[in-house]
Amino acid sequence: MRPDDREIAELLRIARAASDLVMEVYATPFTVDLKGPDDPVTQADRRANTLICRALEASFPGEGILAEESVPGEAAAIRAVVRHPRVFYVDPLDGTREFADRNGDFAVMIGLSVAGRAALGVLVLPTTGEALVGWCPPEDGGDDEGAPGGPSDRGAFLEAADGSRHPLRVSSTHRPAEATAVISRSHPHPSLTPLLERLGVGRVVSCGSVGVKVARVVTGAADLYVHTGVGAKHWDSCGPEAVLRGAGGRFSDLRGAPIAYATEDLGLRHGLAATNGALHDAVLAAAAPR
Repeated sequence: MRPDDREIAELLRIARAASDLVMEVYATPFTVDLKGPDDPVTQADRRANTLICRALEASFPGEGILAEESVPGEAAAIRAVVRHPRVFYVDPLDGTREFADRNGDFAVMIGLSVAGRAALGVLVLPTTGEALVGWCPPEDGGDDEGAPGGPSDRGAFLEAADGSRHPLRVSSTHRPAEATAVISRSHPHPSLTPLLERLGVGRVVSCGSVGVKVARVVTGAADLYVHTGVGAKHWDSCGPEAVLRGAGGRFSDLRGAPIAYATEDLGLRHGLAATNGALHDAVLAAAAPR
């Protein structure tokens, strides 16, 4: 079922407020700290995290929230959150390295999982003012083919900076040689190049932020995104997954399994494939162990 319009409006309001805050910091000198090796954080991450979490707590009392900059340190505390039927996954600034490099490739992301599956996502691209919203049936496990329900059970739209809305649908490209793959600029993995060579993809472009890369697939600017590393977390995937599936794409790990969010292990241990759907099986075949 399509989410309540009021729920979508509230998540858009929250994400856009965080985006405005991020751009305020972006326009000023700021420092970059390290949470760990190759894991930068800025005041924009922290302040947007606080804004989003407080707003979600006020607007959706009693729901679970897991946010990158305030995730509990104890496994038991994480288990207590993911037991909620509905859990919000928050990446307040996806693409911190790109933010620090001031190249524009970053996003504010809120995803909602229902019964452990992505169901609703809001991605805001602060430098363009665009927001992408998508919803999908949580029970279909991430495969658009044969999903239950009618047209209202899934959908996606782009809200431009002027407030106008436009429906989103992935590309129909089905030949790898004609496809554009978008890959990570900041976190390249040595296994990715051989995979893309086996796939025979026609064009490869790189950019930062999972949200920005999935947005390119959702809008048809690219046809597939593959991540072969293990560094991504559930707040990187939940929002983008719902938007992509809502636009008719497919989203899974590289084994073809749906992302299970109701777990204390928040890492994507088997990579991810985000495609227009028509290319998904070919991507999984190219990623199969050899």
